[in-house]
Amino acid sequence: MADKKIKNIFMQGPIPAGFIADSIQKHSTKTDIGAHSIFLGQVRDDIIGDKKVAAIDYTTYEEMALEKMQEIREDMFSKYALTCMHVYHSLGKVAAGELSLFVFTSSKHRKMAIEACEETVERIKAELPVWGKELLEDESYQWKENK
Repeated sequence: MADKKIKNIFMQGPIPAGFIADSIQKHSTKTDIGAHSIFLGQVRDDIIGDKKVAAIDYTTYEEMALEKMQEIREDMFSKYALTCMHVYHSLGKVAAGELSLFVFTSSKHRKMAIEACEETVERIKAELPVWGKELLEDESYQWKENK
């Protein structure tokens, strides 16, 4: 693994819709792909106590997170017949309604793309050292727990 370049998945702030559209469009030249599966994670305005979540401020231990993501990526490519896999996760402040996670898997057939996408999302949530501080509308905060 030492000779493989570890891909940076982190992006400052929310993931723009145009970035997602461009990512999809770039795959139109890859005519061996028959299916794409996409997951978009969006910040919710949950109510905590009597306060609404206004945003989440994401932080990570980047080196460890990127190594773990590389391990997940390799597992997904060996388990599923993937053609491509792209993952982007926000760092910093992402407001309610904005996108913070983009997982995009591609393969010859839909079942593999869908299953790989779902498993990748679950593993990111369970294994990546990324923390979200839920910023409440009154400027107080609490640390987010993945459920």
